[in-house]
Amino acid sequence: MTEKTASEKLEEEEIVIEVDEPEPTIEDLPGVGPATAEKLREAGFEVLLAIAAMSPPELSEQAELGEAVSAKIIAGAKKLANIGGFVSGKALLDRRERVQKLTSGTSSLDELLGGGFETQAIVEVYGEFGSGKTQVGHQLAVNTILTENQGGLNGEVFYIDTEDTFRPERIAQMAESVGLDPQAVLDRIHVARAYNSAHQILLVDEIKKMSKNLDVKLIIVDSLTSHFRAEYIGRGMLATRQQKLNRHMKELKQLADIQNAIVLVTNQVQSKPDAMWGDPTRAVGGHIVGHASTFRLYLRKSKGGRRIARLVDSPNLPEGEAVFTVTSEGLQD
Repeated sequence: MTEKTASEKLEEEEIVIEVDEPEPTIEDLPGVGPATAEKLREAGFEVLLAIAAMSPPELSEQAELGEAVSAKIIAGAKKLANIGGFVSGKALLDRRERVQKLTSGTSSLDELLGGGFETQAIVEVYGEFGSGKTQVGHQLAVNTILTENQGGLNGEVFYIDTEDTFRPERIAQMAESVGLDPQAVLDRIHVARAYNSAHQILLVDEIKKMSKNLDVKLIIVDSLTSHFRAEYIGRGMLATRQQKLNRHMKELKQLADIQNAIVLVTNQVQSKPDAMWGDPTRAVGGHIVGHASTFRLYLRKSKGGRRIARLVDSPNLPEGEAVFTVTSEGLQD
């Protein structure tokens, strides 16, 4: 018998190709058919882990399912989802390396924020009427369209307008000042007017659906609390209001993480009557909004048309202040 050549031996060897098993989807859950899957998706549930973390009454209310069915779906999601959850500090550091920075257009504000507005974060900007909250939102919307080399994110912008504050003319002014085509910029800023708090929450679900085909890099809610404040009046409604606000903020944070995007929320203020000293101004929304925000910026007016931004809260940066002006061209030092 003659010895087999190397090529003949290779031909006889069994070739094994490892194929990664597909990730389970909501259709793989027990008792979930096409109709139930559609209900879950319409309620914003695409990820099994999000379903596993729900309680049966919450899922029942949000997806309009029976409580017994919801309990069965949640139990199935807990089995299929990777609930382990714990990752090493190294893995978190690797994830942090994906974080991008968006310039505000002013060196003072960028320096205050450690190089610019951070992705994977919720930034709350609060202050009195006329302090420049909406102007900051408009400027970031324009700057997001810039390339990364120019300090932008080269992505799409979604703007939830609750107080009829969005002005395309202002966007055009700012776009021209940074050398961008105003029409091209406006084409990449997607605006929706929210008429009540329920509509405001549903618009976040709409962004989730549209983000499958668009590179969403900035979501603006201007303002976050106005509808909630008007609809849930009195101490008796406070708990309900705060629960809904909490859910709204969590969904916004989930969007920021998944899309590696920035969520900018503007917020109204109120005077704290029992403050004995210092500035009595406080942001609406209490601890719920405060804890859910990654960065908190307090804006106030100063002399000569200047604005002062104070970094009130940040996970890794010291408190400090930056001074900037709002001109026809946009934010400037």
